Amino acid sequence: MIDTNLNNFNALGKFLTGIPPVKFSGGSKKQKYEWVKEVLVRFNFRKLRKGKRGEVREYIQKITGYSNAQLSRLIAKYLKGKLYFVEYQRNSFPTRYSPADITLLCKTDNIHQRLNGYATRQILIRECQKYGKAEYEKISQISVAHIYRLRTTRIYLSKSLTFKNTQAVQRNIGERAKPQPNGKPGYIRIDTVHQGDLASELGSGDGVKEQKYVKGVYHINSVDEVTQWEIIASVEQISESYLEPILKLILEQYPFLIVEFHADNGSEYINHTVAKLLNKLLIKLTKSRARQTNDNALVESKNGSIIRKHMGYFYIHQKYAPEINDFYLKVFNPYLNFHRPCGFATTTTDSRGKQKKIYKTYLTPYEALKNIPDAKKYLKPGITFNQLDKISMQHSDNEYASIMDEEKTKLFDKIGLKPIDF
Repeated sequence: MIDTNLNNFNALGKFLTGIPPVKFSGGSKKQKYEWVKEVLVRFNFRKLRKGKRGEVREYIQKITGYSNAQLSRLIAKYLKGKLYFVEYQRNSFPTRYSPADITLLCKTDNIHQRLNGYATRQILIRECQKYGKAEYEKISQISVAHIYRLRTTRIYLSKSLTFKNTQAVQRNIGERAKPQPNGKPGYIRIDTVHQGDLASELGSGDGVKEQKYVKGVYHINSVDEVTQWEIIASVEQISESYLEPILKLILEQYPFLIVEFHADNGSEYINHTVAKLLNKLLIKLTKSRARQTNDNALVESKNGSIIRKHMGYFYIHQKYAPEINDFYLKVFNPYLNFHRPCGFATTTTDSRGKQKKIYKTYLTPYEALKNIPDAKKYLKPGITFNQLDKISMQHSDNEYASIMDEEKTKLFDKIGLKPIDF
């Protein structure tokens, strides 16, 4: 701010009464502060009486447009000898995770179908520590809470891709009991997932059209209760003639001996054919108890988090069951058991006896199997941990997830559908 010809109270009075012998031009905030200080010094503001000070204040206000409060603060600073402009220093936290780190997180989420924060963090740690990938070093140190924060960032979002009720029945086959594995593998839960119906209209002789539903393919999902080792297969129909060979295939894929086979009360499993098969293999058959909804909860939760997440809800014709089965056998089941961390609950009991499950431990099913005391004795004859270690270390988690995702895309291309991201 620059003014001229105004250096006494006579000229100041004329200016305030409307005869402005002054020229002024606007400037920056710093220039305004310097001009205010120069005016206060020019009129010797410290020694002025109250009336004269008011004239100087009025003059400064007209020129600068400052409010009474702002001008009072500036004058107070002048009187203390501290009237000078200070550049504003904005406090900001340093950015810890670079766009490259966020891209690695997004890549991991995309190929694993966006697991929860704990499982995702475990994969990042394994990529860095177990498979020695240096680019994951920084992102592997991330907290679970911050994973969810980064998932809301612009960089992440720009790259992110991410039923019928059971009918009560009465059958004398199988024992109504909840499995009690006591920390031992071999107690599997099994359930069926239906891959949608296709509605079609059929014409009758009198011109009336009726709607008919064509059944899609079925997925057979089985999960070990202790290790969460999961084997999935696909079948055209759930009749006894179809289920017997597919159940044999499922049981053969487990690396440990199966002790108990637990299902709900569906007729596809609670029948004489399945009972005979399991009896021949010395496997106990149990079924869910009445009004105990948690008896088969583990496999039912896997139906949603695994099968529905990857295979979707759309209709797939039954003729594609062999191709889906090959995908499960060769790629998908190894991915689930060697490269996808699962949450293992720790149960705590408070003073009132109320139990609470906390999920802080995340391991792959294979890691969970190896952590069982004296785990070798549960393996099937001819299977060793050295063989399983080679499978586990052949690819990193992200590498194998990418392979699985590519094979799934090929499968959907063959079926004529596009994968759906959930």
